[in-house]
Amino acid sequence: MSSTMIGVDVGGTFTDVFVLDEATGQARVAKVPTTRPDQSGGFLDGIGQQVSDLSSVAVVVHGTTAGTNALLERKGAKIGVITTEGLRDVLEMRRRDRPRTWGLRGDFLPIVPRDLRLEVPERTLADGTIRTAVDLDAVRNAAQALLDKGCLAVAILFANSYANPENEAKAVAAVREIWPNPHVSASSEILPEIREYERFSTTALNAYLQPEVSGYLNRLENALKGDGFDGEFMIVQSNGGVMAVDTACRLPVRTALSGPAAGVIAAGYIAQTAGFPDVITGDMGGTSFDVSLIAGGQSMLSPQTSIDFGMVVRTPMIEITTIGAGGGSIAWVDKGGLLNIGPESAGSNPGPVAYGLGNTRPTVTDANVVLGRIDPDNPIGGKLERLDVEAASRAIDDHVGGPLGLSTTEAAEAILTVANSRMAGAIRLVSIERGYDPKRFAFMPFGGGGALHTGALIDDVGLARAIVPRYPGVTSAMGCVIADMRQDFVQTINAMVDQLDEGALAAFLQDHVKRGHALLDAARTKFDARDVVVELDMAYLGQTHTVAVPLEVTITDGTVTPPTRAQIAAAFDAAYDATYGRLLKNGVRRVMNLRTAVIGRRPKFDLTTLAPQGGDVEAARKGSRRVHFGKAWHDTAIYDRLALPVGAEIAGPAILEQPDTTVLVDPGLKATVDQYGNTIIERVEA
Repeated sequence: MSSTMIGVDVGGTFTDVFVLDEATGQARVAKVPTTRPDQSGGFLDGIGQQVSDLSSVAVVVHGTTAGTNALLERKGAKIGVITTEGLRDVLEMRRRDRPRTWGLRGDFLPIVPRDLRLEVPERTLADGTIRTAVDLDAVRNAAQALLDKGCLAVAILFANSYANPENEAKAVAAVREIWPNPHVSASSEILPEIREYERFSTTALNAYLQPEVSGYLNRLENALKGDGFDGEFMIVQSNGGVMAVDTACRLPVRTALSGPAAGVIAAGYIAQTAGFPDVITGDMGGTSFDVSLIAGGQSMLSPQTSIDFGMVVRTPMIEITTIGAGGGSIAWVDKGGLLNIGPESAGSNPGPVAYGLGNTRPTVTDANVVLGRIDPDNPIGGKLERLDVEAASRAIDDHVGGPLGLSTTEAAEAILTVANSRMAGAIRLVSIERGYDPKRFAFMPFGGGGALHTGALIDDVGLARAIVPRYPGVTSAMGCVIADMRQDFVQTINAMVDQLDEGALAAFLQDHVKRGHALLDAARTKFDARDVVVELDMAYLGQTHTVAVPLEVTITDGTVTPPTRAQIAAAFDAAYDATYGRLLKNGVRRVMNLRTAVIGRRPKFDLTTLAPQGGDVEAARKGSRRVHFGKAWHDTAIYDRLALPVGAEIAGPAILEQPDTTVLVDPGLKATVDQYGNTIIERVEA
């Protein structure tokens, strides 16, 4: 039986591959340029560099940006909506929010134009009573009209279908009789939860992504099979779990931000194993810098995310803050004479000026090249023989140095100072502004460029230390291999605790657990254990915002025993007090939603297998070169990072190079290789 697992993360600039042989513990990595517009080219090329015989592979897990890019670039499919009479404009009215908080300016175009949002007679009340049965002839006529207008997918969005899906289910069955493909999304199937706009938005976005994402994943699956692959192909979800490819094709909205989520999962596992349960992750790729916080070994999950203005997705996602400060982010001077970084990025093509592929505007990578921090003769990715330092210098002079009256070196330092300031701001946003002291957190940089900025961020934010993983450039791909299989379910309850129907709650829980285990059973992968995580969204009567209340449930031979009303009330009090520091006397407790996660714990590999075996510090030294730090050039030692032995200690200034990234050790810092091959960067004690 094959023991090889492959994780593939497709980023804006590079596609990363992590190959693990579970039997031997051997790991191999590859980094190739991302191909546009079809990302499958880079995906297959990266795998091909490390695995010649796909029949020997048991599992391929993919973290994809196909869904995220389609949303951000508004390149999803042409879709239609069939909804209850009077509700066709919910997607356009939203919550009456504005693109700009102040003033009356700003435009918003919903992903579904008004002429493709059709109404039909039907009505379900909030208590689940059907006042008006659905007119199925009207539904069929609406579906045919949408097909005649060229729609490739359709979303069925009925009022209060979370309380009783009968009308919506009948409409879906009628549409599927005539719809020529499986791209039919129903709100009661995607999100059976109260709050009309969020349910409508999530379901419409799911339909919007189905043709694009399912087409992409099916192409990949067919290509893999064509090359002899007969194992399990799985996709990373935005909650950090994985799902089968057929589930991803049915629920593509759950793949938004899946690549960054995989990185957070890997970072959490590496940091926890190394003895650092509190960590802030920083994934710096070619296009963006993604930050997330892990406290006590637990990633932060958000029930709702706005991908862009008016694009609300209500599905569990790892909380990730993203800014346009990647290696390919373009530096520019505005009309007021202020230096800016991003959000526009040169991406993988044409890439930074130093790539020599046609870009003439300087990027963060160009600044690092000019300052000697990146070796121009050994660029990561393996596709270029040499980086053009002279071209990068000219671009910095033309677009930054000249307008600001700075030398080439000063302008390059200014670019990095602004980029580091923006990244430090993102770290403060997820830590200080949420009540966490960054001084007790370690920083884990990953992605191709993260480890170049570690020292500056330690100083700017006051972080305790940094942990650079063994393969930082492919950490998200490693996360694909580590991630557990997870299925999330939600059901609105909307009842006061003292009136809660315990039998109905048990029935919903039993249904969630049964469906979750069925999906795990269908997966052709092994699990070390299976867990069920249950939470209630609760609040006091009259409150809009809820708190997540974890529940202890007992499962015996597949039968769920839910907590009692008294236990639920006590759990709410504990969660509310922990969040707000007090309880509301005489407040009426209300249960809004039941959330259940069924998790299949996949085997984790031993990180010590990644650690170097033997080695010598002096033998790992490759020489030295002049590198600019702060206001001076320093003669800086250069090391082959992967050849450094466990326990090696390197004082800055130093540079540790490897095929997928470059690690910068600033003056005043030291780097130590731990037993797992991670590099711990800390201040030198006075």
